[in-house]
Amino acid sequence: MTAHIGALIIDLQSKELSPEERELLSHPLVGGVILFTRNFESRSQLTHLCETVRLAKKTPLLIMVDQEGGRVQRFIPEFTRLPPMAWFGDIYNDHPEKAQRLATDCGWLMAAELLTAGIDMSLAPVLDLNKSMSSVIGNRAFHSDPTRVIELADAFINGMRDAGMAATGKHFPGHGSVSLDSHVAMPIDLRTYNDIENDDLIPFTALMKRGLTAVMAAHIIFPNVDKVAVGFSRTWLKTILRERLKFNGVVLSDDLNMEGANISGHFADRMQAAREAGCDFTLICNNRLGVTQALDGVAITSNQVSYEKWSTLQADFSRVSTSYPMSQRWQQTQELLRSTV
Repeated sequence: MTAHIGALIIDLQSKELSPEERELLSHPLVGGVILFTRNFESRSQLTHLCETVRLAKKTPLLIMVDQEGGRVQRFIPEFTRLPPMAWFGDIYNDHPEKAQRLATDCGWLMAAELLTAGIDMSLAPVLDLNKSMSSVIGNRAFHSDPTRVIELADAFINGMRDAGMAATGKHFPGHGSVSLDSHVAMPIDLRTYNDIENDDLIPFTALMKRGLTAVMAAHIIFPNVDKVAVGFSRTWLKTILRERLKFNGVVLSDDLNMEGANISGHFADRMQAAREAGCDFTLICNNRLGVTQALDGVAITSNQVSYEKWSTLQADFSRVSTSYPMSQRWQQTQELLRSTV
C-alpha cells in the first residue's frame, strides 16, 4: 500500500509516452494522468498506453478522462457513442422511470468500456443546471430542474459504481448560471450564497449525502461569497464544502491552464493556491511549461494526497471483464440506445 501520491495530474502529448514524459511520471508530485482525444487511436493502442503509463511509475497513479457523452467524449471509435446528459432529461419529462433506468445502464456502460481499457475514472457527471445561459454547459447538464438532476445523476452514478468506477460531480457549486466560458474568460456570478444554495447547489448537496466520491471546483468568482474563484477559495472549499456541507470526499481543481484560473503567470503559484484553498488534486493540461513550473516550484512533501483520499478514486478493475460486449446488460443497453435515439 502506498501511503501518499502526488497532487498533480498532467496530460500527455501523443499516443505513446515520450522519454520526457516517462521522466515526468516518475516525479513524486505527479499522481495521475488525464487523457485527451490526441492520445487515442484504437482500444488496443489506448490499453497499451495505460499499461505503459503505469509501468513508468513505481507507485500507483490515477488515469482519468472526460468521457461524459455528447460533445464531451474523448474516445469514440470502438466505444459506444454516448448521448448528451440532456437526452436523459428530455426522456424524464414524460417517462421518469425509463430515463433513470437508461441513465443507470449508460453510466455502467461508459465506465465498463473505460475500465477494460485500463482507465480509472471518467470525470463525470455534470451536476450543473441547464438554464440556457452557459454555452460551455448547455446539454452537458441533465436538466434545469435540480430535483430531476439529482435523480438522473444519482442513477448515472449508480451505474458507474456498479462497474467499479468512482464519480466526480462538476462543476461545484454550479456553472449553469453564468454565460462566460471559464476556459477563455473569468465568469462572475453576482448572486448571494442563499440564492446559490437554493438553486445550483441543490444537486451537489443531495448527492454528497448519497455518497458522491469527488467534486471538481469551478473557475467562477462569486464576489458576494468570496473575491477569488471557487478553486482558489478557502471560503468555498473549506468553510462551505468541508465544514457546512460536511463533504469528506476528494476535491479536484478544474484545469489550472484555463483563463478562469489565471491568478498568476506562474503555475507553481496556481497549484499552491489551489492546494492551500482545499483542492486535493490539481490539473494542469495542455501546457508543458506550466507542468514543469509546478514540479520545480512547489514542495513535494506538502503536496501529497493521502491513501484515504486517492484510493477512493482508484478503479475496481475486477468488476468488469473485457468480454463485456457479450454481456446481456451491454447488449440490452445498446439496443435501448438504438431504439430511443
